[in-house]
Amino acid sequence: MERRTNSPYPRLDRPVLAIIGLVLVLSTVLFTVGDRQHEWRYYQFAFRNAVAEKYGPAKADTVRAGLQQVWVPDLGRADRCTTCHQAVQWAGFEAAEEPFRTHPKEILRSHPVEKFGCTSCHGGQGWAVDVDPAHGPVEHWEDPVLGASLGESYGIVDNTRAMMQMKCNVCHRYDRETKGADFINLGKQLVRDKGCRACHTINGRGGTIGPDLTNVGDKAAEQYDFSRLNGQKTAFAWHVAHLKEPKGLVPDTVMPNFHLSTKEAQALATLIMSWQRAPVPASFVPSVPRTDPRTPDEVVAEERMKTGPGAWFVSTGCFVCHSIKVFGITSPAQIGPDLSNAVEDVQSRFGRTIDDFLAAPTGTMSVVLSRQIILTPEQKQVAIGKLREAFAEYQKQKAAGTLKPAASH
Repeated sequence: MERRTNSPYPRLDRPVLAIIGLVLVLSTVLFTVGDRQHEWRYYQFAFRNAVAEKYGPAKADTVRAGLQQVWVPDLGRADRCTTCHQAVQWAGFEAAEEPFRTHPKEILRSHPVEKFGCTSCHGGQGWAVDVDPAHGPVEHWEDPVLGASLGESYGIVDNTRAMMQMKCNVCHRYDRETKGADFINLGKQLVRDKGCRACHTINGRGGTIGPDLTNVGDKAAEQYDFSRLNGQKTAFAWHVAHLKEPKGLVPDTVMPNFHLSTKEAQALATLIMSWQRAPVPASFVPSVPRTDPRTPDEVVAEERMKTGPGAWFVSTGCFVCHSIKVFGITSPAQIGPDLSNAVEDVQSRFGRTIDDFLAAPTGTMSVVLSRQIILTPEQKQVAIGKLREAFAEYQKQKAAGTLKPAASH
């Protein structure tokens, strides 16, 4: 049998083991004391008393004690929110203060906690069991609870709880309109009305002048340049400021100022932040296509514009930003001037002929013609011919008094 060697420091063995034992005992005591100080214990105690007062001791005995957790494997979420918010599915506490308030029943009927969890709709850190870590905002956690307090800090117009619709749209992003999500619906309407797809790809459709926004909600806060941003240094605040005054944050941007109201900028920022990659099973949004198609009316209108004298402007994509009203072409964005009188307009604004301008464009058009609508010299000659045709028709309609006024932009 192998002989066991003696310890090189036999006199230290017992003191070292004693110290280790004391450290373990002290750690256990500190852990026990610290665990007793968690806020959830007080909230459970207070809710139990509230139930006893309202329904009697027997009913209070049915209140579950200890940590509560909802595990939603389809979404990969483990939420412990109901550890404090025990009244979620109890009747009779509809008017109570949080965390002792009953959750609105109509929402839970279509979004049961067992299937959706809590943080998938409300935001927050599901694993936390204390108020600040759970609700945020806290360091290293970029998903705070999207409640009234956060809305107040951002000065959200009309409805301080509207930011929670950001979470709604993670599942409902392909809805044309989502019931109960007025803020998000406003943002979607603005995307259509302002022609954001003229420059940005969204859900697989759009231009390439600006960045692809399909999953921009996943962009980390550290990726934003906050050096020109006053106030809160967050992604949401950056988007609101950028939408209201693009050049204020990005001096070399070609994005136009749409003169949005504060509410419109906040609604668009909420929508933009909702565009995230997320594991949303098909069963969560049944009968909703996973695409963002054009409506039948939009398809019909575009097909109509693909024929006739203005078809060239549609096939090249010029109509995305510019209308050509004399040819019956209406831009979905209308962020550029009507090209019906471009021959005259370019000469007036730039002191250059249309031939010279297309040969060496400046400003926004230099970006468009180098990155999105790339024309060969031969195609530019075709463009000049089409623009002169449009101008001739413009003069004809103007002389006849049949010219329709150009849309404002």
